Amino acid sequence: MRNRNNSHKERSIPVDIHEHQSAWLRFFSSQKFIALLAISFLILLSFPLAKSYSKRLVIEKEIDDLRLEIDKYEKSNQELYEMLDYISSPQAAEDQGRMTLNLKKDGEGVILIERNDVKSEEDLKKEELNQFSNWKLWWLYFFD
Repeated sequence: MRNRNNSHKERSIPVDIHEHQSAWLRFFSSQKFIALLAISFLILLSFPLAKSYSKRLVIEKEIDDLRLEIDKYEKSNQELYEMLDYISSPQAAEDQGRMTLNLKKDGEGVILIERNDVKSEEDLKKEELNQFSNWKLWWLYFFD
């Protein structure tokens, strides 16, 4: 009887281990495990892709900003070329001679107009405030 029990115990142990291994094998070969593995892989793959996409957006914005800056400098450069063309023309020399040196052509007359010193509103206000005494100015400063 003893041999029978022993042999029975020996038989049941390998069967349990085999069943346990087969459960793991079934789990790893199941569709759920494969789907879980694929989802995990996709999630891990999405982090570097998101980082790369974010960097790409930043670089594209920098490129757009640089293009705008290039356009601005090209426009400024064009304006400078136009100014250079005007300054190198005989018309510019004539205009500058008329304005700064009071030159005239033959047959032309020069009229000088004197300006009267017109006081601005700010100057009038300062003169008005200078008429008041110091304590009155402080009073106006704080309470007016």
